[in-house]
Amino acid sequence: MHTNRYFAFLFALLLSILSFAQSSNTNRAYWTYIDTYKEMAMEQQQKYKIPASITLAQGLLESGAGRSRLAREANNHFGIKTPGGWTGPYILVNDDLPNEKFRKYKSARDSYEDHSLFLLKPRYKVLFTYSITDYKAWAKGLKKCGYATSPTYAESLIRIIEMYSLHQFDKRTPQRYSKNSTLNARGKEGEISRHYLKRLSQNKIKEKKIPAFFKTHAVYYNNDNYFIVVQENDNLASISQATGVTIKKLLKYNDLSKNYTLTVGDILYLRKKAKRASKEYINKPHIVEEGQSMYDIAQMYGIRLKSLYQLNNLSPKKYNVQVGDLIWLR
Repeated sequence: MHTNRYFAFLFALLLSILSFAQSSNTNRAYWTYIDTYKEMAMEQQQKYKIPASITLAQGLLESGAGRSRLAREANNHFGIKTPGGWTGPYILVNDDLPNEKFRKYKSARDSYEDHSLFLLKPRYKVLFTYSITDYKAWAKGLKKCGYATSPTYAESLIRIIEMYSLHQFDKRTPQRYSKNSTLNARGKEGEISRHYLKRLSQNKIKEKKIPAFFKTHAVYYNNDNYFIVVQENDNLASISQATGVTIKKLLKYNDLSKNYTLTVGDILYLRKKAKRASKEYINKPHIVEEGQSMYDIAQMYGIRLKSLYQLNNLSPKKYNVQVGDLIWLR
């Protein structure tokens, strides 16, 4: 390793401490959460004029993508405590103080609804003077109004929104999905075109003209590529039929073996991945977290698996990834 890369690593580590954990860039839990709750967030936006991106980002951040004890045992996705006239059940959790009382809900939907009502309090009145598509103003406003004590709360929300393209949901409405829809935006080889994918990810296509598949599967942008998140009941055949990308190419684009079975939360790229990460990762290595594989990292940053090994002068047969290892992305 070059000396300047070690300095770069220290800088990257500092950034990760001050902002948002690097290991959370893209992982199955986060994408599964987004795909599970995006409709709920859009419904709340429609009812209360709170940006869906803000609701989703807060849910992701406060609940650890639905994995926190509050989310699992109390369906509390937003860390809302009992004060404020709450007469319902609660759960005790050590937070700023030991055994603090947090609201307990019957369902995640109830938590999303209560979160919206919580933001309707006079304390947050200023938020509704901002444009519904100005997620940065909303994020900064939430911090200023005292929603959270973390000094980097606004920056964390903005980073999550931009990292996961959550702002696309601020311009969409909840779907009452149509039974069938024909996709007529195929390229010369039958694949859905890059131009059409770009328009889908940027919400530049009218809702009534979006094919049924892409109403239930949001298109995300990463490293000059586009991907969807695998949902329940998806399989390679159904995705191939909807996108026009052959099963063989779906496997190739995502470094998968021919006998691979899709899992809910898998990231599935629709075009060939790049040989290196985007320029923002110059001299910024990935720090391997527990449970991560080289494949996970390749999908996280939209890099071909073979290229990732080559970038780090590693052999797929000899190298065993270890927690704390530095994996260079460019």
